[in-house]
Amino acid sequence: MGVLNDLASRGQAVWLDFVDRKFLAQGGLQKLVDQDGLTGVTSNPSIFEKAMGHGDAYDAALAEFDKANPDASTMARYEHLAIQDIQTAADTLRPVYDRLNAKDGYVSLEVSPYLAHDTDATIAEAAKLWAEVDRPNLMIKIPGTPAGVPAIAATIDAGINVNVTLLFSIEAYKAVALAYTEGLEKRAARGEPIDRIASVASFFVSRIDSKIDDKIDAGVGGDAAKTLKGKVAIANAKMAYAWYEEFITTDRWRTLAAKGAQVQRLLWASTGTKNADYPDTLYLDTLIGKDTVNTVPPKTMDAFRDHGTVGDTLGANVDEARKVMADQAALGLDLNDVTDTLVEEGVASFSKAFDDLLGAIAAKHPVIA
Repeated sequence: MGVLNDLASRGQAVWLDFVDRKFLAQGGLQKLVDQDGLTGVTSNPSIFEKAMGHGDAYDAALAEFDKANPDASTMARYEHLAIQDIQTAADTLRPVYDRLNAKDGYVSLEVSPYLAHDTDATIAEAAKLWAEVDRPNLMIKIPGTPAGVPAIAATIDAGINVNVTLLFSIEAYKAVALAYTEGLEKRAARGEPIDRIASVASFFVSRIDSKIDDKIDAGVGGDAAKTLKGKVAIANAKMAYAWYEEFITTDRWRTLAAKGAQVQRLLWASTGTKNADYPDTLYLDTLIGKDTVNTVPPKTMDAFRDHGTVGDTLGANVDEARKVMADQAALGLDLNDVTDTLVEEGVASFSKAFDDLLGAIAAKHPVIA
């Protein structure tokens, strides 16, 4: 039992931010489940672009699909490959899901990033992917954009697990937490079960520090701001968690909890450090707390396994985090502008990865057919 296993004793789950067909076939995911206590997997367009767009791991499956479906669109070809991987990962994690009674053991698949600003299309695609994957331990990833918020409520209302992605600001997080609550309330009002519906709110971390640090390096806030480098993202996350802790004590949430509702766990995403001056386990060491998830890229997972530190850090030094948030505002670092920009960039980045992914699959058609 290593340090990654120790996180469970603090109430935090570890998920892998990676999926790849060879990795799955060679038992890599099963090994992490067995040895490190891994309880989930996340995917996104960038991950699938790296997996499918390079090498030959998917060529045989693609050729077989093309032979049976010669007129299939490139999107249909991608979805066929992605769904196979997601089903394999979900089946690997199914014993975890069963053992924990639907509290964990989830695999996430994202709706098309092209739909980030289209509520109705997002709802429809979430339902389609849910039916096609056909695994109870699937989570559909929906971005926490203004258009995504009502889609989240509707998807939860339909009984589909949701991983809300691309959250950077506390206000955006509050909106999706309330959307999750609304979806559960509608189901409960109809007398439908809510105890096996799960959701996570994926709150991105390292990208915030990258943006804030760039501003500080450019002279914004002067010398006083230099003490805030590498601190704003963690403070922002701690404030989000503090709001969560308050919300679950409200009568509104307690009414749902009495009917078996699961809390919507905060999930820390983008946890690999992008600044070489920072410890490579910074966003794991500092964000450990009850009812949270940390989704970790393989390299960062290896680093934490080697030299990570486990403690109850998320709820510690909250007053200091509150001061960091006040100071960044007073010094003109404008976190709100940063988080707005990051949402736009995140949608654009995933769309670009999706463009590249579909282009790579389309290019393989004449080679494999």
